[in-house]
Amino acid sequence: MERSKNDVWVGLFVLIGLAALVFLALQAANLLHLSFQSSYRVEALFDNVGGLKPRAAVKSGGVVVGRVAGISFDDKSFQARVRIDMEDRYKFPKDSSLKILTSGLLGDQYIGIEAGADDKNLVEGDLVANTQSAIVLENLIGQFLYNQASDAPAKK
Repeated sequence: MERSKNDVWVGLFVLIGLAALVFLALQAANLLHLSFQSSYRVEALFDNVGGLKPRAAVKSGGVVVGRVAGISFDDKSFQARVRIDMEDRYKFPKDSSLKILTSGLLGDQYIGIEAGADDKNLVEGDLVANTQSAIVLENLIGQFLYNQASDAPAKK
């Protein structure tokens, strides 16, 4: 009787430990985001989202103010439509601009938001018009190599 009681407690402790490890792994991989803050959803159109992923951070001044809710293709404008959940406690003017930025040289991509000067704030369902797409490293290297080749003197 005493041994089976100890076995139950050990088993319960192991299950709690495994659940904690799974939770931490999902949090570290940015696959799980628990937030009890209410939010409002806005959308933005980008020419190129690069490696931006759902649940990527939306930051202003280095502070996470929201998350990317989803990314889809708009077949009318032929652009990527990004849905963003902004926390209610952060209000930004309607003329704010969004940029897709990278953490470090080869890090994760996130959206940076720069506040505008409009008197009215973004509300549920707004479309942010002022956006700057992701910088694709391959395009920059290609432009650099093309410019180097065109600047080279012609041999006679």
